[in-house]
Amino acid sequence: MKAAVFREIGKPMQIEEVAVAEPGPREVLVRVKAVGLCHSDLHVIDGHLPAALPIVLGHEAAGIVERVGSAVTNVKPGDHVIANLVFHCGHCQHCLSGHPNRCMPSEARRGAGEAPRLTANGQPLEQFCGTGSFAEYMLVHDSGCVAIRHDMPFDCACLISCGVTTGFGAATRTANVHPGETVVVIGCGGVGLAAVNGASVAGARRVIAVDRIPMKLEMAKKFGATDIIDASTCDPVEAVMALTENWGVDHAIEAIGLPQTAQQAYRMLARGGTATIAGVISPGVNIEVPGITLTIGERAIQGSYMGSVRPPIDIPRYVELYMQGKLKVEELISQRIPLSRINEAFEELARGSVARSVIVFDD
Repeated sequence: MKAAVFREIGKPMQIEEVAVAEPGPREVLVRVKAVGLCHSDLHVIDGHLPAALPIVLGHEAAGIVERVGSAVTNVKPGDHVIANLVFHCGHCQHCLSGHPNRCMPSEARRGAGEAPRLTANGQPLEQFCGTGSFAEYMLVHDSGCVAIRHDMPFDCACLISCGVTTGFGAATRTANVHPGETVVVIGCGGVGLAAVNGASVAGARRVIAVDRIPMKLEMAKKFGATDIIDASTCDPVEAVMALTENWGVDHAIEAIGLPQTAQQAYRMLARGGTATIAGVISPGVNIEVPGITLTIGERAIQGSYMGSVRPPIDIPRYVELYMQGKLKVEELISQRIPLSRINEAFEELARGSVARSVIVFDD
């Protein structure tokens, strides 16, 4: 099969012939139909997120099941699936308490003594997030495959795999926005726009979108933002306070992954408010908040990994919300491209000129 292989920081990916192994007992071979380009992949490319190389990146994918291992029971050949990177064992404390996104089981990847899933010229290749979906096929643990209805378009389904689930879930599950509450979302890329959408669907009376790119702020209005703030022209914290008559917001959702924007999110809170950090902050980077305000004012700060998703439950629900016209996914797609344009598309993502590019594999 053809796959985009990333071998060296600062060098573009190369389209190579890659061999994929046969499915093990709990593995699923999926023919990839569409895969989104996510900032998490970009963080590996630019060296901000450590990863073993060489590697096949990509983790935001949807496709059709080709073959399954002998112990797989949740999907079968011919099923349309979303491959979600929240692999889970199903029996640990996290899984049993409704938090499978915290599980991260070792059995989701092949062990050191097992044959690799992917090889090129006989040499093993890593799979980013256990998926490696910038390829015509991906071989994944069965807990990461969720069957979906056949009339769900693949180009939209793939975005539910990660970006939409992360943002929408940050608002509706991690932050648990209630009707009538106020929300600010910092960063209006794919995750941030989904968070705006989630806050709006949850019934927030005010959804304030913050970004430095006018195009993204205009998009935020279509996703449910009631107010927009161009952070390139003002102090966003002061602007939020002015909009809320110095009260602050009930929820601030950070969708960039920078310490300064995480700290801004906290400073935007009203008393009793919660800052939810959905952006991926680089390893070794810390954030600081005034300790006294945690107690006096009962403000809180929390992380959100993959929108606190329960894949078998929430992903089919998100698909239904899309089919009902409530979950905006089509609007996120800036362009559909072939695998051959992957490096160019990542350059556009780095410049902030697109919301989401989707690689589409034609039959």
